Amino acid sequence: MTDFNFFDFIPAIVTIIMVVGAVMASNYFLVRHYKEEPAHRYRLHLINFTIVFVGVLMIIIELPFSDATRGQLLSLIGIVLSATIALSSTTFVGNAMAGIMLRSLSSFKIGDFIRVGENFGRVSDMGLLHVEIQTTDRDLMTLPNLYIVTQPTKVIHATGTIISAEVSLGFDVSRRDAERALLEAAEEAGLKDPFVLITQLGDFSVVYQVSGLLNDVKKLLSFRSTLNKKMLDHLHQVGIEIVSPSFMNTRAYPAEKVFIPEHGPHEHVETETGKAEEVVFDIAEDAASLEEMRTEFTQLQAKISDRQKQLEKSDDDNERKKIVKEVELLKHRGERMQVAIEKREEA
Repeated sequence: MTDFNFFDFIPAIVTIIMVVGAVMASNYFLVRHYKEEPAHRYRLHLINFTIVFVGVLMIIIELPFSDATRGQLLSLIGIVLSATIALSSTTFVGNAMAGIMLRSLSSFKIGDFIRVGENFGRVSDMGLLHVEIQTTDRDLMTLPNLYIVTQPTKVIHATGTIISAEVSLGFDVSRRDAERALLEAAEEAGLKDPFVLITQLGDFSVVYQVSGLLNDVKKLLSFRSTLNKKMLDHLHQVGIEIVSPSFMNTRAYPAEKVFIPEHGPHEHVETETGKAEEVVFDIAEDAASLEEMRTEFTQLQAKISDRQKQLEKSDDDNERKKIVKEVELLKHRGERMQVAIEKREEA
């Protein structure tokens, strides 16, 4: 048996200290860096994992073992790593790789509305292993990244989406009158470039679909309701009953009776547009607003840097004074924005 010599372990101990220091330094700097970019925090985990993995290999190499023993340890690590990847390909590793793929494709970001399979909501957080959405019930739902990449995913673009609603009317209703009323309803609801389609000729009724472009997708829920309200009002205003020919009632009504509600004292009472979204998607809205503020702050810092470079190159005194004044205003705006971001993060 060979005698134990402490000095033989000094290189391995130094390596351990270096690995621990590297991990601590990585956490310190990267946590602060990705605090401004929460959608990219998964990179922090990948970097730390890489540091630890490389550190373990370096420690094994520095240990005072024979080449045969060292080779066996490295082979053992390779076998364990291969087995882990093979056994966890559908869980942890699969979700991690799916998360990297989602970030690379940049199909959606925090604040976007998405539908994955039967799940619909607004993205409130994106991690290495999962995506969190806030549903129409205001609940938070966690979707594994592997599930997202294996399911049809619909992303509602921030530039606008098509809103549609359907109504069934009898064959005795003039198609032109119905289309005119539905187009007026869509325009009054605030939809852009509305159009009407006849989607079905049923046995007892005609199905009309009115659609239009909604530019402000943040009001998605309330605008669906608003469109239905306007359709109801405009069809009744032109005397169109929203009942099928198979409509039956056991009470006797005179022939001149029409089934349109009479206007009451609260005819013009309307719910506030956008109120539903404020209640339902509050967490996702806060996350999206904070993300937008961070992006704007980053762009502001880049603009300040560009103007300072122009200041260094400029020889014109008037132009230099103008640039200095502009930089001061931009810095003042950046300071206020940074305070607002910190308050939002604390909240």
